[in-house]
Amino acid sequence: MATVVTTVRRSFSTHWYAWAMVLPVVIVLAVLVGYPLGKGIYLSFTDANEANVARTIGVNHIEATYKSVGLDNYWKVLSGQEGHFYSRLGWTVVWTASCVFLHYTIGLGLALLLNRPMRFRALYRVLLILPWAVPAFVATFSWRLMFNEKYGVLNALLTKLGVGSVDWLGDATLQKVSAVAVNVWLGVPFMMVAILGGLQSIPRELHEAAEMDGATPWQRFVHVTLPGLRSVSGTVILLGVIWTFNMFQVIYLLIGQGAGSESEILVTYAYRLAFQGIRDYAGSATYGILILSLLLVFAVFYRRMLSRQEAVR
Repeated sequence: MATVVTTVRRSFSTHWYAWAMVLPVVIVLAVLVGYPLGKGIYLSFTDANEANVARTIGVNHIEATYKSVGLDNYWKVLSGQEGHFYSRLGWTVVWTASCVFLHYTIGLGLALLLNRPMRFRALYRVLLILPWAVPAFVATFSWRLMFNEKYGVLNALLTKLGVGSVDWLGDATLQKVSAVAVNVWLGVPFMMVAILGGLQSIPRELHEAAEMDGATPWQRFVHVTLPGLRSVSGTVILLGVIWTFNMFQVIYLLIGQGAGSESEILVTYAYRLAFQGIRDYAGSATYGILILSLLLVFAVFYRRMLSRQEAVR
């Protein structure tokens, strides 16, 4: 123990400037991340709700009366007694997998096109990055207007084609399709930019050597391009899964109060528990901790899988 203290003191005395520069970031993270996370973990072990938390009504202050319930909240959710977790988890996984797959494949295709010499390439890059530059809530509300059953652009176009209007945001299946479409539109630019950077880091000599050896374009893509993008792809896919799994604004702002139980993902349901109806703070915190745990487990296994692939190479 004394050795550890001595080492810390020596490090602080030698690199005090580094500690001083890092300290504000540590304080901000502790306030904005550490405290809410700790509070959420604490509430998940209680029965806190709107009726038993501390509150002030006029001049009267009512003390909190909620109590610890141990692992009861987790047991109710994971055992299926709560009745909503596994159905929403299934849709959340499908939502995440479909969005990330489309993000990556479309982004890869666009990056391959923009990596080739062409006229107005800089203009195309700017236009394709625009969806990423627009704030998500602005883009989502714009799409909501386009999906409007009576006045939306999409239904106006379908009516002119003789198909008739479609209730995009009323039907549960169409709600899901619409949400995936909007999220793909928002997420493709990031994938495209990241993959384009990866493509430009692959030495051109590798492609020229493969071409001289008689490799077809498809063989060059499979054996040169994809291996060269492995590190970039691993990172952007992991980030894409984390972001999409928690993509609250697209589901909530696009569908809003009309979201049926089949269209909600885990994070929107956790929000509804905490801020709508009879507010169940403990249940919402339990969902939040479970979401965090699922993403941590996925991240660990995903990184291990990538490490094993690198080791095989």
